[in-house]
Amino acid sequence: MNDYYRPGGFTMMPQAVKNLLIINVLFFIATGILQDRNIDLYQLLGLSWIESANFRPWQFITYMFMHADFSHLFFNMFALWMFGYLIENFWGAKRFLTFYFITGIGAALVQLGINYFEISHLKGLLEVYASNPNIADFRNIVQDYFATRENVEMGNNLLREWSMNPNDSVCIGKSLEQLRIMLEGRMAIPMVGASGAVFGILLAFGMMFPNQRIYVYFLFPIKAKYFVILYGAVEFFFGISGAQSGVAHFAHLGGMLFGFILIMYWRNKYKFRRK
Repeated sequence: MNDYYRPGGFTMMPQAVKNLLIINVLFFIATGILQDRNIDLYQLLGLSWIESANFRPWQFITYMFMHADFSHLFFNMFALWMFGYLIENFWGAKRFLTFYFITGIGAALVQLGINYFEISHLKGLLEVYASNPNIADFRNIVQDYFATRENVEMGNNLLREWSMNPNDSVCIGKSLEQLRIMLEGRMAIPMVGASGAVFGILLAFGMMFPNQRIYVYFLFPIKAKYFVILYGAVEFFFGISGAQSGVAHFAHLGGMLFGFILIMYWRNKYKFRRK
């Protein structure tokens, strides 16, 4: 193995992993209960864009405990346990939690950086549109950048009215207002989930146990080091292609990046050696 081993016994459910599992499940249950009482924990605890009225500094931590649905929670928690219990047994709870939260915060910072460029681009696009508002550009902007069901429906309602009189100043004003609302709605969508920290844990697993076999779908064996490289490449592809929208792929990569930096820092500082 390696010199990360922490004496004192080995357990399949170490303390830090167990507590993280419990806290995430409790947050998920509380989200559903409070939502029935018109209290939206996603807006309060999910990580909002820094210009959003919903942004709060504590969201850099709390977003990691929020999940969109049961499958999101289940797969994150399963991966946390599957890769995390070995690492905690070797590192101990304190170092494991330090790593978990640093990679989670790092994932958030990377995703916010990506969001900054995306939102800046959208603001510039809307400024250009405001200088020459027209039906064709409005339709294209909505379809290319704000194509949620609600936005498309709102845009189509305006287009039906606007197409009857392309020079109608009221419709032109409505188009500017709708695009402003769509941009604000885009900025208000919170980021949730432990995936960034979990990808950091996955990276650590691949670095600590590079030749450990992982069974993809419980059938196909692959060494951990190749699995991590492959998964990272897939996330990068989805991130730059936009082929899988609604998923913060660069947050996953950010968790891996901060995990790599932290492990290399620790190895240099404490002179960890692999046998």
